[in-house]
Amino acid sequence: MRVGVLVVVLVAIAFAAVVTTGTIAKVVTDQQEQARAVANVSCDAAVGPSQPGDPNRGAGDASRLTDEQRSIVGQIISIGKQRSLSPRAWQIAIQAGMTESGLRNLVYGDRDSLGIFQMRPSMGWGTVQQVTDPPYQVNKFYDVLLAVPDWEKKRPGDSAQAVERSGFPERYHKWEPMAVKLVENLGQVTDVSGCGQSAGAALPPNQRAAAAIKFALGEQGKPYVWGATGPNSFDCSGLMLRAYESAGVTLPRVSRDQYQAGAMLPVKDAQPGDLVFLATDPSNPATIHHVAMYLGDGKIVEAQQTGVPVHTRAFSFDESEVVPQAVRPGV
Repeated sequence: MRVGVLVVVLVAIAFAAVVTTGTIAKVVTDQQEQARAVANVSCDAAVGPSQPGDPNRGAGDASRLTDEQRSIVGQIISIGKQRSLSPRAWQIAIQAGMTESGLRNLVYGDRDSLGIFQMRPSMGWGTVQQVTDPPYQVNKFYDVLLAVPDWEKKRPGDSAQAVERSGFPERYHKWEPMAVKLVENLGQVTDVSGCGQSAGAALPPNQRAAAAIKFALGEQGKPYVWGATGPNSFDCSGLMLRAYESAGVTLPRVSRDQYQAGAMLPVKDAQPGDLVFLATDPSNPATIHHVAMYLGDGKIVEAQQTGVPVHTRAFSFDESEVVPQAVRPGV
């Protein structure tokens, strides 16, 4: 009798491992297919602008630009389009230019730094005449940006820093909301993907999301305990916290704060690994009371409530308490 029970248990464990492995493989495959589909569209906008920060501040900063500054933004966007670069590239260049020169073609700077991006002839950026010629500067910036490994996957300010190599790397983030507003308005980008029809905030295959999914699925069966963050029990946000921690992404502790911890996109465009939220009033993020991880194919993994262990279940974007935005951590 004991032998029979042991055999049943071993078979169940093996089956669970196969199911989990199959799910992860499918997640990665689906993401690769989605990325290829977006990469093949004519606008070449596999990555669109990210939108953290205060949108009102971004609009205010954009409204205060002078004609000279807006002209330079126009050149950044125009040359980006001519080169078939994504809106993310335009955004990075705008943030770099605003940080380095206030989006002005300066004829002075630190040591021999000149122009929009404060390029230095002594460091091989070009001649004085070249680094004060706006089209040359913008093209040179893009050339260097495209040589940065995984530039399109980093936060825009971090990619700007990789080009500029400033002693103050955090300062580029300040202009992110403004750059987004300019890309949307002057660049005539009507959606996050920049393709004129919603393809969601599509990204290349996201191995961090796959790692987070693997962790969350591996915790199935553990009890729900309010305030718990593992390893033996979890609440909803505790599970998401540890899942993304395993993938190298730090999330805030509670669900309402996790709603602010990544790139937002329409919930119906959610991809595997994105966080989805429930609220008593879906239009008011202050009423968020639950977070789960979307798995694709109409399923989520969650730590739901007392008495219900960590599990997967069917999920509909039309559920009454679903918040209209999903969040992609680490973006």
